[in-house]
Amino acid sequence: MAPVIEDHPEVQVFDEISLIEHGVRMAISRSLPVGLTYPQYEVLNLIARRGENLTPAVIAGALKMTPGAITNTLQRLEATRLIAVEPCTTDRRRKLVRLTPEGREAYARSMAAIRPKVEKLRDGFTQKEFRDALPFLRALRIWMSELP
Repeated sequence: MAPVIEDHPEVQVFDEISLIEHGVRMAISRSLPVGLTYPQYEVLNLIARRGENLTPAVIAGALKMTPGAITNTLQRLEATRLIAVEPCTTDRRRKLVRLTPEGREAYARSMAAIRPKVEKLRDGFTQKEFRDALPFLRALRIWMSELP
């Protein structure tokens, strides 16, 4: 008899990761200010965490987005004045992305809306449980990024 999926823990791990990712995405999406999509939130979050003046290529790489997807997302964020895309002063071929004051405000509103969910998460699990999960998750991410 052929083994069933439940017999393969590696399949179960990826299934759980997929379900967790979907749950996180849905929880955040439901909490975002009206008009802000999850991919747009991801861009604002990345810029807020990593700092200003990231290139579109750096943003796309960090978020695993295609050039077309990042271009579309950045254009929409720029149209709503949440980011500014400007030429690099040292290399005019490159563009740099920064949050505008409106973008910082939208990001702050997003984080305030998400905060109750994060607090529930902290109530449900200990810091030790999170720390214990990190080595395996990091190793798996690195291993996956090295696949051809």
